Amino acid sequence: MSPRFGIMTAPMQVGYDNLVRVWREADAVPELEHAWLFDHLLPIAGDPDGPIFEGWTLLSALAAQTSRLRLGLMVTSNRFRPPAMLAKMATTVDVVSGGRLDFGIGVGSRPSHPLARREYEAHGLPFLETRDAVTGLAEACTVIRRLWTEDEPFDFAGAQVQLKGAYGNPKPVQRPHPPILIGGRAAATLRVVAQHANVWNIPGGDLEDAVSRSALLDRYCTEIGRDPAEITRSIHLPVSYEDPGRTRKAIAEAVDAGFGHVVLGLPAPFPEGVAQWVAAELIR
Repeated sequence: MSPRFGIMTAPMQVGYDNLVRVWREADAVPELEHAWLFDHLLPIAGDPDGPIFEGWTLLSALAAQTSRLRLGLMVTSNRFRPPAMLAKMATTVDVVSGGRLDFGIGVGSRPSHPLARREYEAHGLPFLETRDAVTGLAEACTVIRRLWTEDEPFDFAGAQVQLKGAYGNPKPVQRPHPPILIGGRAAATLRVVAQHANVWNIPGGDLEDAVSRSALLDRYCTEIGRDPAEITRSIHLPVSYEDPGRTRKAIAEAVDAGFGHVVLGLPAPFPEGVAQWVAAELIR
């Protein structure tokens, strides 16, 4: 199967008009099948006090500005929003986009990242430690899928998530539900991937590690009786405008290693015609 290419535009240190321009350009480039934002509340690179947009509201706006691209957040921090609210937000984007949402989710910001932890304190959000956050991710995936698919209200009593009379209406356009993409590399997260995901994403940079994590995911799928081939392997690769040959090499190596869903991270500022450049220089 041919690899599927997309772009990532981190919505920090950049203006809304430039994001709209790039997504509209990409929407007209057939080689680009998907487009992504990330989910942070404060910048994690560049000026720590620079501009940054909230991911889901921006995604809804960009969904209304495009007509073809599949779209999503790579990936939603499950620490930021209650899962029933997140299910409602994602449904709204799927409806606005006419059924083009790929639902990306993960445990949330790495506590080791020097600029990621501060966004919790700045927004009054609790920062669950990793063990509790992974439990929360598994429970979130369970209740979100139920809200998308079940026709009657339900209660849910988990370790991290408690719902009473939970019900989702309307349902997403996509049936039974939008594809679920889970990002992460930790073993505990990969067990959640095996249980819930249609697509698994890992950041590039260490392909040998990515391949070993993919093999571990295969093992976890086998343990629960799931065919590992049901989960598409996705990788995020940074783009170099100055050295496209280096990026092409990374793409070729990742595709050869079995990653059929490639997300090309575009650094800001975005050049004019960047989507056409990606297709001509990196994909064709």
